[in-house]
Amino acid sequence: MASDPFDDVFTLEDRFYRQGYQQGLEDGEAAGRVEGRQFGMSTGFDKFLESGRLASRAIVWANRLPSSQNTTSSSSAAGASAAADTEQPKQACTLPTLPDNARLGKNIKMVYALVEPETLSTSNVDEAVQDFDDRFKRAQGKAKVVEKMIC
Repeated sequence: MASDPFDDVFTLEDRFYRQGYQQGLEDGEAAGRVEGRQFGMSTGFDKFLESGRLASRAIVWANRLPSSQNTTSSSSAAGASAAADTEQPKQACTLPTLPDNARLGKNIKMVYALVEPETLSTSNVDEAVQDFDDRFKRAQGKAKVVEKMIC
């Protein structure tokens, strides 16, 4: 028996469908890797940007604690008295000190310890990402406690 001459015509749609599906799958895999990498880089940047902001705020808060103000103001006062003979002393622009509270100081140190840049892992493994997210959320909570104590 001879094959039907219209077999190629009848299966044309199915053949084009399978070919298009295969091409779309291959293109999607390649594009998915590129888009996934871009999304991962963007998300990682955003996370580290926010952790850097928290670390910076903790440093500013720590320098506003009364214990750190006493050591820096005494050394600058000695230098200012020596310069007073020759020119008019300049007023330093400083932030007001925070309340003298041991709990406040402990919370500020904890915020910085949680988001200290040198201790945060940048590896792209589930364990490191989970650790980073956990530490960052804990630091955000401690920062809110510090903000409430300051206001």
